[in-house]
Amino acid sequence: MNRLSSVAAGVLLMSAMSLVQAAQPSGCVEVSVDGYKAPDYNCLSQHMGNNPEGAAAAQKNLEAMNVPVNKRPPNQVGLATPAATSTRMGNTFGSSVKPQRPAPAP
Repeated sequence: MNRLSSVAAGVLLMSAMSLVQAAQPSGCVEVSVDGYKAPDYNCLSQHMGNNPEGAAAAQKNLEAMNVPVNKRPPNQVGLATPAATSTRMGNTFGSSVKPQRPAPAP
């Protein structure tokens, strides 16, 4: 009988604890001290992390950053661009295969 009453008390205590936890609000609480507000960043992070639309946005960002090689600009792939070639060749770009060089010193 004594053991039964202790088990019943334990069950009652556990159910009371679950009711207390369920009564807590699920929203975030902001604390204000002397006019300065301090939001609960852990709570805000949990709300932001469990957002299914946020996961979809993160997936779209990853897809946008992984541009295929054939759609990248030539300077990102390591190819010569017309502007870089004209700088290297100088005023002979389009008229000679030898780049412009200054005259040798006497």
